[in-house]
Amino acid sequence: MRSMRQPKRLGDALRAVRSEAAPATLLAATQELWAEVAGPQVAAESAPVSERDGLITVACHAAVWAQELDLLQGELVERMNGALKERGGPEAPLVAGLRFTADAARSEPR
Repeated sequence: MRSMRQPKRLGDALRAVRSEAAPATLLAATQELWAEVAGPQVAAESAPVSERDGLITVACHAAVWAQELDLLQGELVERMNGALKERGGPEAPLVAGLRFTADAARSEPR
């Protein structure tokens, strides 16, 4: 009699494929961790869209969100870098800063 293996959960399989397919860049890591670091409400209103020399540009749905998140920048950078170190070890690339823009078109999930 053959033993039957349990099927994998779809979420687990997709996470594994997604982590293998994501480019190994600071932007990709930031995009993946954004909802965890910023929280679900902030992540629903904003998204990291570009990176240059460690500076992440985050597009927000409205200027009010951009302004509010700019005030929280220090805390968000600290939390993001903590999550990056935890995930990638001491050699993980770190976020130098965050720049927030009011750009609803770019903040929409694709």
